[in-house]
Amino acid sequence: MADPKGFLTTGREVAKTRPVGERVKDWNEVYVPGSLLPIISKQAGRCMDCGIPFCHNGCPLGNLIPEWNDYAYREDWTAASERLHATNNFPEFTGRLCPAPCESACVLGINQPAVTIKNVEVSIIDKAWDSGDVTPQPPERLSGKTVAVIGSGPAGLAAAQQLTRAGHTVAVFERADRIGGLLRYGIPEFKMEKSHINRRIEQMRAEGTKFRTEVEIGKDIDAAKLRRRYDAVVIAAGATVSRDLPVPGRELNGVHFAMEYLPLANKVQEGDLTVSPITAEGKHVVVIGGGDTGADCVGTAHRQGALSVTQLEIMPRPGEDRNADQPWPTFPMLYKVTSAHEEGGERVYSVSTTHFEGSAPEEGQTVGNVQALHLVEVEFKDGKLEQKPGTERRIPAQLVTLAMGFTGTDQTNGLVQQFGLELDGRGNVARDADFATNVDGVFVAGDAGRGQSLIVWAIAEGRSAARGVDRFLTGASALPAPIRPTDRSLMV
Repeated sequence: MADPKGFLTTGREVAKTRPVGERVKDWNEVYVPGSLLPIISKQAGRCMDCGIPFCHNGCPLGNLIPEWNDYAYREDWTAASERLHATNNFPEFTGRLCPAPCESACVLGINQPAVTIKNVEVSIIDKAWDSGDVTPQPPERLSGKTVAVIGSGPAGLAAAQQLTRAGHTVAVFERADRIGGLLRYGIPEFKMEKSHINRRIEQMRAEGTKFRTEVEIGKDIDAAKLRRRYDAVVIAAGATVSRDLPVPGRELNGVHFAMEYLPLANKVQEGDLTVSPITAEGKHVVVIGGGDTGADCVGTAHRQGALSVTQLEIMPRPGEDRNADQPWPTFPMLYKVTSAHEEGGERVYSVSTTHFEGSAPEEGQTVGNVQALHLVEVEFKDGKLEQKPGTERRIPAQLVTLAMGFTGTDQTNGLVQQFGLELDGRGNVARDADFATNVDGVFVAGDAGRGQSLIVWAIAEGRSAARGVDRFLTGASALPAPIRPTDRSLMV
């Protein structure tokens, strides 16, 4: 146990963020650099080393949280990094982006603020990188087997690293121009600077993983030919089909999916563009969708100089305390104020968009530009969503982003058809207990098989699918498998 009295004597203290007026003028991460280390050892000392550490079950990766909390308390950063990497390939990603279901399951959280597990995690890995403790781990011998991984998001990267370290020759295929998937082009720079991806990719290259960018399987390479070329294939292409909003005026210029808007802002930070073709500068912005992707759009609009930002959510505002039907240690749906929300804007709950209003088409245009959004208040009655008469109103909007989640795997690029893959009832690629599809030697991991989910689930699925592939290729595997495809842990 770290500090036997730590949970009694030390209060919860989280990472400090830079002043709003400063950080909205740049795209750097919102946290004050180096602000965690002075406090993190005491924060780790709040861990009670519970007899039954529910944080293990709250985390899909099964992170050894009490162990690395103890090492962090004692400032043994090398040992802490070793225990952290034992279950998580990319803690610098999860430590910045995960909503921390482990903290919701923390036993201390029953009647006190939970341990700052996420902050401890990111402090350990940042210290490890700075100290040179993160080094390539190439295999001792090669198996002679080859594996193709389709997609370079967290699931694909985790599977690729595990299989490379097991001795297989792995090539990762990515349709974008850079490796990282949604980590690269879906997550804004202010949430995670892309240097964290770049140095992890260099580690993987040094271990032997090969990367092929601007190659879309199903279009640039026939999926069936890819299967014949490699001994096994892992599909980690994500759930990339954005949920649309089929209301009048949807076709107007200025109404975009979040995944059309956010990648362009990231490309500006990569140096590919001087100015984003879709910008919030000088515009009234409306973000439809109250989740993390919506918050990313809010923060991006602030930095682009929006006149106003309004975020709409069809569901009621969550409470600040657990509901009776979401008891500890489940992951509760609570009201959350992200760094983007701290920066300004309005959040409106229990509303539904009825239609968009636009200008007349200008010369050369087939449709006009969006000018306003019409909404109505809604409520649930007998399990059905109903509009409240007399609550209709109009709000200005010259840029609208749709951030309402994703509906499943892309079936338009030929990948599903060329492989001959079976889908489950939700439109995801079906798989068995080893993450294998109906096609011999083809496996699926992450959102492509699970549906839209969290980064920790993606990494856990990538690690587990790697074990299934290793068993398929060699008959046995020493690789860990943190989850099965049907696992839901304590998430709701």
